[in-house]
Amino acid sequence: MKLQGMTAVVTGAGRGIGEKITELFIDNGATVAGIDLDEDGLQAQQQKYGEKFIPFICDITKSEDVDKTVRSIAEKTLKIDILVNNAGVTRDNLFVIMKEEEFDFVINVNLKGTFLMSKAVAKIMRKQKTGSIINISSVVGVEGNVGQANYAASKAGVIGLTRTLARELTLKGEEIRVNAVAPGFIMTSMTESLKDEYRSAIIGRSCIKRLGNPLDVAKTVLFLASQDSSFITGQVIRVDGGISI
Repeated sequence: MKLQGMTAVVTGAGRGIGEKITELFIDNGATVAGIDLDEDGLQAQQQKYGEKFIPFICDITKSEDVDKTVRSIAEKTLKIDILVNNAGVTRDNLFVIMKEEEFDFVINVNLKGTFLMSKAVAKIMRKQKTGSIINISSVVGVEGNVGQANYAASKAGVIGLTRTLARELTLKGEEIRVNAVAPGFIMTSMTESLKDEYRSAIIGRSCIKRLGNPLDVAKTVLFLASQDSSFITGQVIRVDGGISI
């Protein structure tokens, strides 16, 4: 098992991609501290995995919540080997009519939340001299998309943050790797409302003629979390079926 004896923190663990990452990590020997605001989703995970899953309700946009939660995780598990910044939201609208609160909400969760979680966990990883941080970005953060100025900006910011942290978190000889995964259109609750014609258009543009599923993303995250990727840092891996080429 690739993650035997390791402790992972996964945000947005209650459903979708985060739920599948949690499942794959536990199947590979890790203990997962799952963070979400979805209490029902966390309870379902705990019932499924027992002591291998430790649930935490946390608002990742608030530094006090984040710091308290990360301290609690470290006290319970004694170490944090892996952080997956997966929590994300959308509030789609055309740029010219997008409300300020729609922009702020998406930036706060997707980008500020990634910043706060990484900062809190990095303090622990620097003491350990090792760790792996995986940030979930999006092909929208690379390519842009109509109606998603806020989401595109947040996910582009995540890529910039990833590359900067990859440089900063090795300045004192640590082996803390920081990478990003940029999914394309993945079938989750965030994308299930897509109209059939839009879904067909996406598939038509893709080299692989289907939408992605959470397991496609989770397998890539597992690779980056494990020692299989021990010489990889500062990279963005697209999991998009070729839609962005």
